[in-house]
Amino acid sequence: MRVLLPVLLLACAALSSDKTIPAAQPATAYPAHESHANEKVSIGIDPYDNDAKAAAFKVKYKNYSVLPVRLIISNDGDAPLMLDNMKIELITASKDKLQPAIIDDILRKLARPEKAVSRSPLPIPLPHDRNPISRDARQEIETLMFVNVPVTPHSTNSGFLFFDIAGIDNPESQAHLFISGIRAGDQELFYFDIPMEADSSQPAQK
Repeated sequence: MRVLLPVLLLACAALSSDKTIPAAQPATAYPAHESHANEKVSIGIDPYDNDAKAAAFKVKYKNYSVLPVRLIISNDGDAPLMLDNMKIELITASKDKLQPAIIDDILRKLARPEKAVSRSPLPIPLPHDRNPISRDARQEIETLMFVNVPVTPHSTNSGFLFFDIAGIDNPESQAHLFISGIRAGDQELFYFDIPMEADSSQPAQK
């Protein structure tokens, strides 16, 4: 059962925004993408790493050393893609392997920014004695976060991954997103290895 936190405003954590996040396009519409023609699957990534794109968020993730990265998976095949065993790592230039944070990790980071995001998959009680997180912040993260549900044939799933980049200067430089463990039926797909430095400020031209 999730802890219900008071509906109070955390400074800089849940500011109103009059912008909206654009609807997801097929994965191949993004400069940073990789397509497997034989498997009929494409994966695109879109880091929200500049102020123009981040303005669509209510939470100022950059202030908390959290990097949101939109993940887009397009299935052009006839079998559903199963993501329950999918593994994602952001591999930095220094070979650090960062895994996407879970919701409780992000909320803990916002409540106590001096604390690093836990790498443990085990849930740790959220702080609720001080620096409460607003309901808007929690709802935004829950709504945005990528969910590992199957990608049905001829469809696209998208959502956001959140990485703790505290202490890492220029985390996208020479970094890449490594994705494995996706299955189509009983067949595991070849891994995807997508550079983070593609110019993702604009969708790719078709």
